[in-house]
Amino acid sequence: MGGGGGRQQMQQLQEQLEELESDKQQLEAQIEQLEDEREDIEEAIEALGSLETGGTVMVPVGGGAKVRATVEDADEVLVSLGGGYAAERDQDGAVDTLESKIDDVEDRIDEVEDAIDDVEEQREELQERAQQAQQQMLQQMQQQQQGE
Repeated sequence: MGGGGGRQQMQQLQEQLEELESDKQQLEAQIEQLEDEREDIEEAIEALGSLETGGTVMVPVGGGAKVRATVEDADEVLVSLGGGYAAERDQDGAVDTLESKIDDVEDRIDEVEDAIDDVEEQREELQERAQQAQQQMLQQMQQQQQGE
């Protein structure tokens, strides 16, 4: 009878390991999204650096379509602040705002990486418990066979 409980414990540990692996994959996907966001911001900073009054730019209008536009004033940049809010900044102010956003994204990446480390730690502990449970099951089976 003791063998059945061991199998159930092993199955529970396996399910927990699979859940942790799923959590880890979701966290890794979050990191990829955050890295894409950081890359987009870096590209915006680079674009602002080359922006000149009277220059021509392609402006996205949605659906993957863009229109050519002439920059009337390179020191009038509208920057998203988050939460549906935006503010007008000069070029340097816009770059500062975007660099601050990069810092925030990098902080979030660090937080997610810490969460991945926690998941890895939990996974290692569960694997150790699974090995111990498996050894106990083998010992019980050997004892039962010797008793017969």
